[in-house]
Amino acid sequence: MPYFDLSAAELEAYVPQINEPTDFDAFWAITLEESRVAGWEPRLTPVDSALRSVDVFDVSFAGFGGDPIKAWLLVPAGATAPLPAVVEYIGYGGGRGLPSERLAWSAAGYAHLIMDTRGQGSTWGTGGETPDPHGTGAATNGYMTRGIDDPADYYYRRVFTDAVRAVDAIRMLPQIDADRVAVTGGSQGGGIALAAGALSEGLVAVMPDVPFLCHFSRAVGLTDRDPYQELVRYLSVHRDAREHTFRTLSYFDGVSMARRATAPGLFSVALMDFTCPPSTVYAAFNNYAGPSKRIVAYEFNDHEGGGALQWNQQVAFLAELGIQ
Repeated sequence: MPYFDLSAAELEAYVPQINEPTDFDAFWAITLEESRVAGWEPRLTPVDSALRSVDVFDVSFAGFGGDPIKAWLLVPAGATAPLPAVVEYIGYGGGRGLPSERLAWSAAGYAHLIMDTRGQGSTWGTGGETPDPHGTGAATNGYMTRGIDDPADYYYRRVFTDAVRAVDAIRMLPQIDADRVAVTGGSQGGGIALAAGALSEGLVAVMPDVPFLCHFSRAVGLTDRDPYQELVRYLSVHRDAREHTFRTLSYFDGVSMARRATAPGLFSVALMDFTCPPSTVYAAFNNYAGPSKRIVAYEFNDHEGGGALQWNQQVAFLAELGIQ
């Protein structure tokens, strides 16, 4: 698979101009305030599983507008002291799956919350259980154009709010040290992690892997893969909708989210990634405003990025920050 994007030197210097709405911060402040008002205490149900080294809880918490969102909470078996926590967001089309699929963080001594993505969970993996009860106007197949006519109705307004409320929820739990919470995710989960990092206060780390949902205006003209191609297909039919489509997307761009980061950041990028092109990842990384940041580039990989090797990088990163 060939290189197709900017050179390594160009990527490291790539800081594009992003059209950011003047009411970006007000939009998100109002969104989060309304959802917090509609919130309720998270509910934990112990799960009797075959896992012996980890305690498993089925979690429901209040997401966007108070909508119930499902998650798994995994903690080392018998842990009593408040633990550092990692909140994980899932890639496009997947759901929270089964607890046995994601044991690494709890095996390393962390509490681990795996958030279901509303309306998703039926494309790969072992499923999700959180519906999206909100209807939208005309859209192409997939999630990228649901509610695209108006930022207030856009699908990712709900998902990004769910992500912030997941951080709020885990901080309420007795097993958790509320001052030691990090967020992570790959692809769509990486884009969601960037949003959570921008919109949540007091995180200790933001760790997006090969993040999606960054630099939309470049991505749609650079890759012929889904999910970005959903936008292309939509605009090929709705030929006069370009202006309002990209206006809506401007409230959700990972580059704008990165500019508002306040925690140390660890990114990964794959230089042969045709799903989330390298320049879109570097656009977010180069704009990342946290007190420190690092990016790990996988020169010969496509969208799989670093895989398990990147998890090793994340564990080491948290250890460097004293989050153990």
